[in-house]
Amino acid sequence: MDKWHEKLAIYDKLISANPNFERKGKAMPYTSANGHMFSQLNKDGELGIRLSKESGEKFMEKYQTPPFKAYGAVMKEYVLVPEELYDDLELLASFLDESYNYVMSLKPKATKKK
Repeated sequence: MDKWHEKLAIYDKLISANPNFERKGKAMPYTSANGHMFSQLNKDGELGIRLSKESGEKFMEKYQTPPFKAYGAVMKEYVLVPEELYDDLELLASFLDESYNYVMSLKPKATKKK
């Protein structure tokens, strides 16, 4: 299994631990709620989690990690999850829960109807 698929397996395991979460997307897996994305796995197999400005700054300082990038662009409000956290799914789940709660506090975004 290549590195990207290994990261995808960890991401899927993390998401499946919470019944409120559903992985979407095939080429670029992500989660969303309330019309807002709150996590995603980029093409490099890096995990980004969306946090409030204050929480994101604390996270980046504590774990010495930069903002998350996807397709070469910095994703606003996203932090790059360092690989050493992949071994602690319980801690990672707590950050994903915080991310979910954050987007649920935002004004709902209209979804496109097909």
